[in-house]
Amino acid sequence: MKAFVVGGAVRDELLGLPVKDRDHVVVGATPEEMVAHGFKPVGKDFPVFLHPQTHEEYALARTERKSGRGYKGFTVHAAPDVTLEDDLKRRDLTINAMARDEAGNLIDPFDGRKDLEKKLLRHVSPAFAEDPVRILRVARFAARFGWGVAEETMDLMRGMVASGEANYLVPERVWQEFAKGLGEKHPEQMLQVLEACSLRKKLLPELKSVPKRFSGSLPVRFALLAWPLAEAEVEALCERLRASNEVRELALLASRNRQALRQLSSADPQVLLELLKRADAFRRPERFDELLEVAKLAEDIDASRLTRALKAATAVDAGAIAKSAPPAEIAKRIDEARVRAIAHAL
Repeated sequence: MKAFVVGGAVRDELLGLPVKDRDHVVVGATPEEMVAHGFKPVGKDFPVFLHPQTHEEYALARTERKSGRGYKGFTVHAAPDVTLEDDLKRRDLTINAMARDEAGNLIDPFDGRKDLEKKLLRHVSPAFAEDPVRILRVARFAARFGWGVAEETMDLMRGMVASGEANYLVPERVWQEFAKGLGEKHPEQMLQVLEACSLRKKLLPELKSVPKRFSGSLPVRFALLAWPLAEAEVEALCERLRASNEVRELALLASRNRQALRQLSSADPQVLLELLKRADAFRRPERFDELLEVAKLAEDIDASRLTRALKAATAVDAGAIAKSAPPAEIAKRIDEARVRAIAHAL
């Protein structure tokens, strides 16, 4: 029974990056032996255990055999006779198929270290083509590191798309990988990879262009991506990707108010107030700030006039007006007071 540190921890250590989590593979053990050594079983689809002290994950070495379509179409075999190389061979990329033994020696049967030096994303074996989620993972790693994809790997991904294997991607997994990639340092690289392998037009057919710069939170980045789209296109994109509610709301808010934001410099106080109300700026100021951030990144829109309008309108004592006005007149009088305050501030 031997344990090895594998995958991302080895990759990141070689790159000089902080190692957040350590995954381990155990060779030569049975589930019963793991439990006897105090490990807690937690795996549902294959034998994974938590170390009794460190609580790090230890998985029994395993192989996988394709038995159906999509990323769940696999039969897993975990047994004491599965070698470390067998386990590493089933992994997606060479940079993720390295291990260190308990003495710290590097085990690199697929030249992952060389690919790290080349800054190249390359698949480990032809078995890569059996799991369509791996296309998204390659795109996500391209976004993280800003690296290129090996031509043979790109050819393999194109074949997966052409064969229809990519049609079996589960929306929730698509969003999980896409959202991670969008939050990385080079999200444009992810979109370039998806374009190059022809998956972009299947997953994101509405997109006709890619922003020149990304920054901010995930909702801001997605809204920036969806900025040029009509509302119906944003709805369709969010539905297909199963985007989170927070992401969907900001993207739709930007689409609905894009034209008004473009015309801020000429908008009168009444129009500015209506925009603030449509954007729910009084109740959700943080989301409103994100909307303005999207507008700035997308078209360098100067929203200072609108922020002054919000500050002035917020200073109106709506409570005092509500106490002195007839119930049917409250909303109207508050709006009138806010329009006057905005006019004065501008």
